[in-house]
Amino acid sequence: MKKDDLKSLVTQMYENLLENIDCQDCADKEHVVAYLRDAIDVVSHLDDKQIDSIEHAKSAFNNAYKEIANKSISSYQHTNERFEKLSQMHEETLNNYTDENTINISDMTEKFSEIQTHMMDEIKKANEIISKLSSQVQKLEKDSNIDSLTKVFNRRALGTYLSNLCVTKDIPYELYLVMLDIDDFKIINDTYGHVAGDKILIFIANILKKTLRDGDKVFRYGGEEFVLILNRVDSEHCKKILSRILEILNKNKLFYKGNNIHVTASMGSTILTSEDTPDSVLSRADKSLYRAKHEGKNTIRMDLANGN
Repeated sequence: MKKDDLKSLVTQMYENLLENIDCQDCADKEHVVAYLRDAIDVVSHLDDKQIDSIEHAKSAFNNAYKEIANKSISSYQHTNERFEKLSQMHEETLNNYTDENTINISDMTEKFSEIQTHMMDEIKKANEIISKLSSQVQKLEKDSNIDSLTKVFNRRALGTYLSNLCVTKDIPYELYLVMLDIDDFKIINDTYGHVAGDKILIFIANILKKTLRDGDKVFRYGGEEFVLILNRVDSEHCKKILSRILEILNKNKLFYKGNNIHVTASMGSTILTSEDTPDSVLSRADKSLYRAKHEGKNTIRMDLANGN
């Protein structure tokens, strides 16, 4: 884990400890010691090379977003307070010149110029803070293994996972890689807008997470594509799982702004072999997906590592 990941994880543990204490009617040092022992055990067993250990750090990633959001809120609050004070200065200045006979144009111009300078300074400070926070968010997303929209693993995590599998060449059981592509996604985006498209991606990701078993994994590969890793299954069982996913998709619709959006998907799968590289297994799955797309969509095509 990188230093920033560790800092976020420690921050999460600290906040959880405070919540743990608040939930106890009679909190004492034993409660704190027990919590810290559990925390030490969790951290001790984290393994950066194992994708399941990265799952433990997901909450830390979300917590880091909360920290950035809190900084942003604090910044806006400070800016709003400053603008409120400037507005009061503006009002006081106007009140001082309610009697036309006492208006001093030069003095009044100077006062308003001073207020405007203060306001421009506050806007500049706010923009600088917003720019800094945006950079922090971008860095967090770049270094994370979690897709910020769908909250499943991202392409970076998939690369790490497949590289580890292919380097060790240790595949003690059948493992299938499945590439899923949402059918006609561009048409949906053009018809209903990109917000609807984002909701569909979240909708699909949630269905996948609920349908698959604990040992299986879901990755957002990019755009409207997902990659699934099915562990300890044979080809027949793999096909049953994928057929179940298609069945659920066909029975459910996304309701958005008065529209029932029917979503289907095409899937291509292949078995991982000891001779595979990440590129080779992904290429085979992609070819199977291509066949599914060109043979009617809303269907499954399987490849058993021989191109057939």
